[in-house]
Amino acid sequence: MNLTACFIFVFCFLLACEMHEKSQPIEPTWQKIDEGLDLANFNSTIKSAWGDNKITVLRIDPAYYKFSLISAKEEKCRAKTVKQWAQEKKQIAVINAGMFLKDHLTNTGYMKNFSFVNNSRLNDDNAVVAFNRTDSSVKEFQVIDRECQDWEVLNEKYHTFSQGIRMIDCHQNNKWTKEDKKWSMVCIGTTKKGEALFIFTRSPYPVHDFVNMLLKLPINIYNAQYLEGGPEASLYVNHKGVKVEKCGSYETDFIEDDRNREFWEIPNVIGISRK
Repeated sequence: MNLTACFIFVFCFLLACEMHEKSQPIEPTWQKIDEGLDLANFNSTIKSAWGDNKITVLRIDPAYYKFSLISAKEEKCRAKTVKQWAQEKKQIAVINAGMFLKDHLTNTGYMKNFSFVNNSRLNDDNAVVAFNRTDSSVKEFQVIDRECQDWEVLNEKYHTFSQGIRMIDCHQNNKWTKEDKKWSMVCIGTTKKGEALFIFTRSPYPVHDFVNMLLKLPINIYNAQYLEGGPEASLYVNHKGVKVEKCGSYETDFIEDDRNREFWEIPNVIGISRK
């Protein structure tokens, strides 16, 4: 083999190795916090000019944890930060339950917790977080896809609901329209095994692009629902010596920088506690 042929061979070999390495899935490094509760931080594959370029995922097995919807409207009190809600209601982890109206109390879509109705209006959004089941014929926790599932039946199978915008449908399709606007965000999803996922990014992205990143992560995601964006996006975890305090900042046409460092008060949250 002459020198030129040898060079070409080595170049092709190295290129093939690099392509193989890039084709390998991102291996998760899950930190076990407790039985059925795991935390992972993934590097974003799309780099943002703001934030830490991390995607934080809290994976929760409903067999070990109780989900609670906590509402200022039901509690007859002011909105509070996720940290305040967690401390007052003894919750291990807390995130936004969804976007809210100008009264700073009412969810934008249907929201019900046992006999208390925060918003009776079922709008056109196709995703509904559901938990506190009425019988064992359904999963303990799920994000209902109203186009894939029978809402009229499932509406009778749970005590607690919070409606929002669908990000990923039951066929793992990206349902968010492409746009240039971007923001920090928090969302909620499920795995194909039925675990719940609390997902947060401080770095801002167009939602369509963020959904594509989620679909490529090795988190076995089944579907997902959007909760909140910008500085109000919040995730708080405090359990077994592990503390996570994540707040958003950037939002197009609102706060277009990374300066926010504090939790904002929000009226409706979803929390978990050990069974």
